[in-house]
Amino acid sequence: MTLLITIAAFVVALGCLIVFHEFGHYVAARACAVKVLRFSVGFGKPLWMRRYGRDATEWVIAAFPLGGYVKMLDEREGQVAREDLPRAFNRQSVARRVAIVAAGPAANFLLAVLLYWALFMYGVPGVKPVLGEPPAGTPAHQAGFAAGDVLTMIGEEPVATWQDARWILLQHAVQKSTVRVTVLPAGGGTGTRQLDLSGLTTADLDSDFLRALGLTRYQLPLKPIIGEVVSGGAAERAGLMAGDEIVAIGNQRIENWDQVVKIVRAHPSAQLLIEVRRSGALQPVIVVSPETVVEGGRKIGRIGTAPRVDRSALTGMMVETRYGPLEGFAKALQKTWDTSVFSLKMLGKMIVGEISLKNLSGPITIADYAGQSAQSGVASYLLFLALISISLGVLNLLPIPLLDGGHLMYYAIEILTGRPLSDRAIEIGQHAGLALLFTLMALALYNDIHRLIGG
Repeated sequence: MTLLITIAAFVVALGCLIVFHEFGHYVAARACAVKVLRFSVGFGKPLWMRRYGRDATEWVIAAFPLGGYVKMLDEREGQVAREDLPRAFNRQSVARRVAIVAAGPAANFLLAVLLYWALFMYGVPGVKPVLGEPPAGTPAHQAGFAAGDVLTMIGEEPVATWQDARWILLQHAVQKSTVRVTVLPAGGGTGTRQLDLSGLTTADLDSDFLRALGLTRYQLPLKPIIGEVVSGGAAERAGLMAGDEIVAIGNQRIENWDQVVKIVRAHPSAQLLIEVRRSGALQPVIVVSPETVVEGGRKIGRIGTAPRVDRSALTGMMVETRYGPLEGFAKALQKTWDTSVFSLKMLGKMIVGEISLKNLSGPITIADYAGQSAQSGVASYLLFLALISISLGVLNLLPIPLLDGGHLMYYAIEILTGRPLSDRAIEIGQHAGLALLFTLMALALYNDIHRLIGG
């Protein structure tokens, strides 16, 4: 069932983003009186095709779904009737060609703004930014953070949810700067902390950088009662069941769920002797061998269980941020801009080696995130769509031949030199662009597979 949800969520997301992007090109072409021959979602052999409109434009769904295109009338691609020459793409002014090409990425940014706007007005759920106890020696512990501190400001930006805190700190983390954090301590009053991010490594940024800083979410005190057992996991294979209360692991008595997590994580592939109480009666000792997974570059154990959670207490840890139409629209514009700029900064740091290329994600990871967000609710899925739409817009604006940004680069050269590039120069650029894109896709796919193997 989870796999079906993941596939469906990925297909819907991909379809929406491709259609919106290509529709931007289509609308701009029609506005510039350019004849559109085909609007295709996907590449390769058409699986479905219909003709509509006075130009009999072909609307196509093709076999290979990772992309799409709008084919316009162009003398460079075939004979054009004399009466249609004014409507050929290559006959348009540079300004019109720029507008048509740029309209695709612009449509993706517009989609992100609309999604964020709707979400900000509807209300975005989040977790209150309450801290757990920072481990000794971590930057958070050295800065004076304590369990129960509520984050209210990071730098000059207000913090309403844990998601806000993570996003703002990530932007500071890639700069490895020191940032001022305002908190409401558990004992009352207001305090400020100077959090030093300079010690973060590339490996930290590849994994959970907040954990490396010592900033962890406050965890509700949980009884050691299993609420869910993952199908096919180590716990299910050993015979553990939902509702079991773990009373001991080995010789250690268990009082809370945190103890269970710490012991399991510390013993990958080992044999743990677990004593449980089921329906009020102690059971024979159950032997469980935690599966080994890699997290943050180190091996940890995992058995595939989740604790039973007090829903009323969990609700008290949630908060919802909501804005009016005007403020929500302004927030949506700012969020789209900030995310776009941050994406470019991350790409730049990957190029110079300050950020690992492991951060590149391919279709498998994107599909996984699509499935996870869809199962988390409509708001999470729409946030995912907005983020991917921005990523698609930024990617297409990169000055790489074959992408929209590559064509815009050609037009910029034409404006500066007063004449278009030669067909030979464009052909060489296309080959170079194809090789670069193929390399990036191969690397992203490798990262996807590595994540799957590494857990």
